[in-house]
Amino acid sequence: MFKVIIDSCGELFPEMLADERFVNVPLTLEVDGEVIMDDESFDQLDFIRKVKASPTGPKSSCPSPGKYLEAIQGEADHVYIVTLSSEMSGSYNSALTAKEMYEEEHEDKKIHVFDSRSASVGQTLIGQKAAECEEKGMSFGQVVEAVEAYISQQHTFFVLETLDTLRKNGRLSNFKERIANTLHIKQIMAATDTGNIMKLAQVRGMGKALSKMADCMIEMTKNYGEKMLAISHCNCLERALQLKKEVEKRANFKQIKVISMRGVSTMYANDGGLIMVV
Repeated sequence: MFKVIIDSCGELFPEMLADERFVNVPLTLEVDGEVIMDDESFDQLDFIRKVKASPTGPKSSCPSPGKYLEAIQGEADHVYIVTLSSEMSGSYNSALTAKEMYEEEHEDKKIHVFDSRSASVGQTLIGQKAAECEEKGMSFGQVVEAVEAYISQQHTFFVLETLDTLRKNGRLSNFKERIANTLHIKQIMAATDTGNIMKLAQVRGMGKALSKMADCMIEMTKNYGEKMLAISHCNCLERALQLKKEVEKRANFKQIKVISMRGVSTMYANDGGLIMVV
């Protein structure tokens, strides 16, 4: 038996939510002193409203090692943990600590922690890959090797409607935000090989941004027909479907899935943001 544990930055597809082998471990969000759990109780629209009204912006806290220890418990003898990029959160280190704590007293499980070097549906696809490898009958070591290879080839892209949260978090000056908003400049961003963030391009207007993001993805992707592409959106399903159409104009993927963001992804992407992973 196996179990896949994904911190709550990674949204679970409906079929994963119905499968007890997949588990979300929640991060904690905070807006102006109010603590919000990123679990099934998360209210995206209410959170967006609170973030917009906040003068300081939201913060997040990674799951404690104890939360990961709770998730590790059970009958599964192979446990795979997928965390938000270690460049963006302490979730990876917390999961490693939990693994070491468990292994000090137990020898009944094999546990591996994957640094996704991504976020959101990037984590979801990694967890899904681990399950697919298990179902093919691969050994624990073979699964780890295959999934690490998958991570090294994965590409994450995103575009934001507003830069307000970045400004509030001190990552952008008021001047730059005002210029971007006034000129309707949208920046197409991507994850680096180490899981950090880099800018790929910038254009004026969201329509052009979606087209450019699809172009950037095509330039960096091979073997489309063998791959699944996933899009997560923050309160903008119509925009996500528009991006899906842009992708379909350019390539025939094995499957394209669209899903709404959970709390941590909502915090990073803000209202109207999109993340695309392949």
